[in-house]
Amino acid sequence: MIHPTAVISPGAQIAPDVEIGPYCVIGENVRIGAGCVLKSHVVIDGLTTIGERNTFFPMAAIGQKTQDLKYKEGNKCYLEIGNDNVVREFATIHCATQDGSKTIVGNHNLIMAYCHIAHECILGDNIIMSNAATLAGHVQVGDYAVLSGMAGVHQFCRIGKMAMIGGCTKVTMDVAPFTLVDGVPPRCATINRVRMSRLGIPDETIQKMNQAYKIIFRQELKLKEAVEKLKQEYQDVPEIMELADFLTKCERGLTR
Repeated sequence: MIHPTAVISPGAQIAPDVEIGPYCVIGENVRIGAGCVLKSHVVIDGLTTIGERNTFFPMAAIGQKTQDLKYKEGNKCYLEIGNDNVVREFATIHCATQDGSKTIVGNHNLIMAYCHIAHECILGDNIIMSNAATLAGHVQVGDYAVLSGMAGVHQFCRIGKMAMIGGCTKVTMDVAPFTLVDGVPPRCATINRVRMSRLGIPDETIQKMNQAYKIIFRQELKLKEAVEKLKQEYQDVPEIMELADFLTKCERGLTR
């Protein structure tokens, strides 16, 4: 299961059935769970914990020292990756910057070639990052979000659940859940109707979400006013209440 050219530090904890291909390098403090596959030339280092059944393609660099200039040598900075993720060629996922902090990647995510996930990012589950999509530090990405090719997200932004960001889009403020954002400068175009439908959200709920979208993005209300209106009119729709909760926590502003 381990190619003879692989270099594995004695302290690394690796499940017995992990496949490690040619010229991979595994650091001293790495833990890799059952069923993982490292194709070839994969580097995994740092205080990195990887769950089960993850696949890493050639030249992926995982758990390396952050590029943040605030990083101090000797800090204990972590990376945690869940289960059933696919990380493609030349993708980079860095550890945290602050002592005791973590970069976290959830489960069932597809991280395509040349993507970058920076320090202290937190990713949920079932996310797709298309080729060369990049996340700066402290970005949060909700479940089932999609970042199209070469999209770039500014530090401290939040990407909501089931949101989709178009290719080459420069995101500098939060992106609301269930919406489509595209362009430079970015603009929220509509709700992500297709994604919601594919994930089993009822048509009635999608119609109400479209009404909520118009309240937020078309009625020229202040964000606080829009949130209050959503709470008054859609208390019985959990998805819209989730959207309203997201909007109350926008510190960088909302992409509208």
